[in-house]
Amino acid sequence: MSASDKERTPQLLFVKALASRGRLEAITQQMGYHPQYLDSFLRMQHYLLHMDGPLPFDCRHYIAIMAAARHRCHYLVNLHVLQFLRVGGDPLWLRGLDYIPSKLRKLSEINKILAHRPWLVGKEHIEKLLKISEQSWSLAELVHAVVLLAHYHALASFAFGCGCEQDLGPEGRGLLKLTLPGSLCFCDIGNGCSQESLDSCVELESLRERIHRLQVEHEAREEMRLPDRDEGFDGEIFSAADLSCYLQDPNFGYQDFAQCDEDQLQIFRVQDYSWEDHGFSLVNRLYSDIGHLLDEKFRKVDGLKNAFLKSGSWVSSLLQLAFFTHGCPPCRYDDYDYAEVNHLLERILKLYIKTVTCFPEKMNPEMFERFWKQFKHSEKVHVNLLILEARLQAELLYALRAITHYMVS
Repeated sequence: MSASDKERTPQLLFVKALASRGRLEAITQQMGYHPQYLDSFLRMQHYLLHMDGPLPFDCRHYIAIMAAARHRCHYLVNLHVLQFLRVGGDPLWLRGLDYIPSKLRKLSEINKILAHRPWLVGKEHIEKLLKISEQSWSLAELVHAVVLLAHYHALASFAFGCGCEQDLGPEGRGLLKLTLPGSLCFCDIGNGCSQESLDSCVELESLRERIHRLQVEHEAREEMRLPDRDEGFDGEIFSAADLSCYLQDPNFGYQDFAQCDEDQLQIFRVQDYSWEDHGFSLVNRLYSDIGHLLDEKFRKVDGLKNAFLKSGSWVSSLLQLAFFTHGCPPCRYDDYDYAEVNHLLERILKLYIKTVTCFPEKMNPEMFERFWKQFKHSEKVHVNLLILEARLQAELLYALRAITHYMVS
């Protein structure tokens, strides 16, 4: 692929995202620094939310709301409130868990545990959801729900880690401030402004104007479709200032391992239950093709890491960073010396990773600016992609192992 093709790739992906959702989100903008990963991410998320699957479309968006609310991520909650209404969801559900079907409400427990202490998920939690009744879940539905929960917990980490939560627009809808990564000038890609890059600037300015017009038109159409905020809901479906209505046990949160009871703390050894040998086949069997899309996304983020390693850049320690991220939940590789983390990673970076992974709602913009100031912005986004995928995979492994234990018991 030529340099000009590489420069155009994010533009094409942005247009693709805009065409499929009618808006360009801040998360898409940030991931645009790594277009190969973004392409894989968009395809997986589109399949998860919009293609055939075990769960109805309104339930998918409501589960995304429940997951994002665990970390007080208004950015994602507001996005999916709008999408929930777009697909015909009942506005009454947006008043909180007391107004949703009991089958959906039963997910609250596993949502809480997966978000904050995934090592506690066991087959008893799976059994409660699958117990035969009018409100029971099927295995296929549960796998779809678990992938949604883990995806949006991890995406909340990315949103906070890259400052998307702080960049909410005046209406709090998580729309993109129209600044395309690398779009004003491609100097970061080369060693200066060639005529070709200047031409690209002109093209991107035109693209920005077209995107802005499309967004304005889409917002106008969407406002006409949505229920009037004064018709019986007192504007609460848009305010979302207090997300506790979507939470069971709002005070439940991350607990450091040093404070855990020994009988509660179960170290997850990847050699005993891995994505490649166990998780992939289970999830793909119960929710067709999602395993392939997840696997491709995991491989793309590994490819980013390997590309940087070959270039001899600072990312020579990102392998350790990825292991450390897996180590935030007690998920371990037997063949890795975790003591190396303390020697290779600065304290501020370890603090940043721990915060973004375990309690992202405590993030603030200053932490993003402080950690490893020599990072380019695209490299900081890369770190957050590693965190996102490591957290997603760890949560999936805990949940899928519990489902496996239930199936074989």
